[in-house]
Amino acid sequence: MRVSKINFLGLVSMAAMALATAPAAAVPASATAQPGAQAAGPRQIVSLASGWRFRFGGDADGVTAPTFDDSSWERIDLPHTWNRMGEYQLTRSAQSNLEQGIGWYRLALTAPSRAKGQRQLIQFDGVGAIAEIWVNGVRVGGHAGAFSTFRFDITDQLRAGASNSIVVKADNSKPAPGSSTADVIPLGGDFFVHGGLYRGVSLITVDAAQFDTLDHGGPGLYLSTPQVTDAAASVALLARLRNAGPGRRKLTVNTQILDAEGAVVARDSAPAALTANGTLELRRSLTIAQPKLWQGRENPYLYRVVSELVERGRVVDRVEQPLGVRTFAFDPDKGFILNGKPTRLHGASRHQDRQGKGWALTPEDHAQDMAIMAEMGVNTVRHAHYQHAQEWTRLADETGMVVKAELPFVHQSAFGDAPPSSALIANAQQQLRELIRQNYNHPSIMIWSVGNEIDIGAAIDALRKGGKGRPAQSRDMLIDLNALAQAEDPSRPTAYADCCEATGSSLSLPGAQVLNDVTDMVGLNRYFGWYYGKPGDAATALAALHAKYPGRAVALTEYGAGGALTQHTDNPLGGPVNANGRPHPEAFQAWVHEETWKVLKKQDYLSATWIWNMFDFASNSREEGEAIDLNDKGLVSYDRTVRKDAFYFYKASWSKEPVLHLTGRRYVDRAYPVMDVRAYSNAATASLKVNGRDVGKVACPDHICVWPGIALKPGENAVTATAFANGKSLSDTVSWKAPDAADGLRIRVGSLTGLTTVDGARYGSDTFFIGGTVTELRMGARGKVAQSNVVGTSDPELYASYREGSFTYALPLPNGRWSVTLQMFEPDAEKAATRSFNVAANGRIALSGFNPAKAAGGALKAVTRTFPVRVSEGKLTLQFTAAGGDAVVSAITIVPETGRAPR
Repeated sequence: MRVSKINFLGLVSMAAMALATAPAAAVPASATAQPGAQAAGPRQIVSLASGWRFRFGGDADGVTAPTFDDSSWERIDLPHTWNRMGEYQLTRSAQSNLEQGIGWYRLALTAPSRAKGQRQLIQFDGVGAIAEIWVNGVRVGGHAGAFSTFRFDITDQLRAGASNSIVVKADNSKPAPGSSTADVIPLGGDFFVHGGLYRGVSLITVDAAQFDTLDHGGPGLYLSTPQVTDAAASVALLARLRNAGPGRRKLTVNTQILDAEGAVVARDSAPAALTANGTLELRRSLTIAQPKLWQGRENPYLYRVVSELVERGRVVDRVEQPLGVRTFAFDPDKGFILNGKPTRLHGASRHQDRQGKGWALTPEDHAQDMAIMAEMGVNTVRHAHYQHAQEWTRLADETGMVVKAELPFVHQSAFGDAPPSSALIANAQQQLRELIRQNYNHPSIMIWSVGNEIDIGAAIDALRKGGKGRPAQSRDMLIDLNALAQAEDPSRPTAYADCCEATGSSLSLPGAQVLNDVTDMVGLNRYFGWYYGKPGDAATALAALHAKYPGRAVALTEYGAGGALTQHTDNPLGGPVNANGRPHPEAFQAWVHEETWKVLKKQDYLSATWIWNMFDFASNSREEGEAIDLNDKGLVSYDRTVRKDAFYFYKASWSKEPVLHLTGRRYVDRAYPVMDVRAYSNAATASLKVNGRDVGKVACPDHICVWPGIALKPGENAVTATAFANGKSLSDTVSWKAPDAADGLRIRVGSLTGLTTVDGARYGSDTFFIGGTVTELRMGARGKVAQSNVVGTSDPELYASYREGSFTYALPLPNGRWSVTLQMFEPDAEKAATRSFNVAANGRIALSGFNPAKAAGGALKAVTRTFPVRVSEGKLTLQFTAAGGDAVVSAITIVPETGRAPR
């Protein structure tokens, strides 16, 4: 029989630092002891990252027995998840793994020795989503919740210096009535709960007298700064102590506060008498003279607090925690105030996954994510929608990000429209305590969020039932969780993120419970310009809710739009977007962000705004844009290799680094020979050259530079923008391939994207228009656009959209003779008899009193009309004017007149 084994005898032990979860404080399994090496402190932490065996599913008989043969199982190292999902293609590949259920992990180890009176605990930094643990065949405990650190004392089961069997059952079964996860939050949401040991596992050896290692995964030492002035900062200290031994212990708690250079700036000493198998809470106060403040991105200054538990001169336990001295407030009218200084918080949300890795992130992955956010000029991060790794939050402390930390109470509180179960409420309370205690000392965290869109699941169910379902019954649970958060930590405000109140969304159900008056702050997830309305509507809608909830600070907790890297539009105003399906042109995403930020930056009362999302992330409910199982609202690709255009808009708007970025660089093969060239820059002006020819200098209001109507030559074009900002010369170059202007123009009217017909003719998306309206998309199942039902044509999709009303097209064309064909149909049978309109070409009537239904022989039948025009000033103006009814056109085809070439 072969058993996977790892030997820890002789490994160098290290002192506990931070939450005893820091990888930097853990010794890798492959470490080799150095001669004469000594423990760096009384608490020893050994990483259990290597030597595991894994199997998904299968027969559970005998798996937990120490003698079980796991030699056929997969060898893995941690972090590990069996799930892989999210791809930039339309269907799943063989690399995708969306399996939900039970995964088994086994580790054989030779445990390090322990001194008399010491205890040994196993720590898990995160297991998706329910964990059960056996040591040498004995079940030592279980934990429900995918995001928290948890520990079990396994001293009585672990054989020090001998071979031991560790078995872990990880269960991420899909929540459903009667499932193992039916009473574990989250019950749903627009993200996927990955299974496995996706964060670290470690073995802790610590004295029986200790800073409590069983305090909901927390450090046992909790710090706050209740009073801060220029002269002094008071530091309140709460030490939760535990004695896991049979005798009384008389100890002393010695504490030092060290500045960033390591100098001691405050000391305290206090006696602590622990009863046998007892606990104690010790509260102390220290003072830092002339404190240096944690001032966000400007200066995230950190102190260190080191507390030692001492017995007769011997240090039996030590804990080190970060300390940031700061005051902050979220004012209902003035927004966020940090250390007395009004500070606009602008940032993004972040999920903890990436392509090819799922949730199994390394410290390097976390560091890269933080660096990308800092590059964009972010000063606040929303942890979506759960507790993030300690490595990540420590980076937020060090980088100066203001953090909104969240409980995974997401999407729904029950199945159907029932109230939440008592077991679910208890689980949410457990996860909230863990969230707060494990993260209490992070100065970056300034908001506890106790829920996100908890009523949206019931609203979706009601819509599926034709509006007959009841709204969610979540308010009482939200009230209970809010009270618990306030009791655990009165120093930070609570927040809730609402999806639907007073929006144009169909999810804003009549009779829905009011939830925005529960927490200290009002958080609003609003998607104007994407799911409903226009981007500029955000200002009015947010102001109305600000007025409705006086006395509460308001934050925009989500806004944004999808953006695909391979899908393009010539004009983001050319037609409606398919928000729940395909396509998602990158330029449309950028336009939504441009227009939204123009109004958001003027709302001084907003405490914070968070883009949804910083990175594309996995969601198995999505078949959108260019991807499968991805939410593509990120400003950066899932693998972190591509920054979308919208990223550079915010970098120009928020960052102090000089920025110049030409947009649309991935739209290489252009549909038209004329385009508006756009750039983002924090320079006042920018200049442009096309194929070496100087086009001119333009101003860059709102950090957007536009050169309208730039002509491109046939084939390759080199386009270079230059600018000067903050003493630095800037340059950016793109290459675009353009069609020959002499071949004419083909426009797919009313559509954000173009198409190629069955005979190979390429039509670009709708542009060059002034006025008119475009109908909403006709939707089929699962976010798919229904196929065109227009008959009488070999290209029905060319008639899938149309522009209606009175409108004009100003078309750039070389001088000469052209043939214009209008593709039309009657979309509304009730208007078939009365619709008539006129079309003029450069002021000359081309069609008069035209009725498409009469010409085609009925509604939903394709009809074309062709007429010649002469262009003499480089432009053709087609004017569509309503007469007996609105004008309507689906496509415009302009080609050289037969037998003639334009000149």
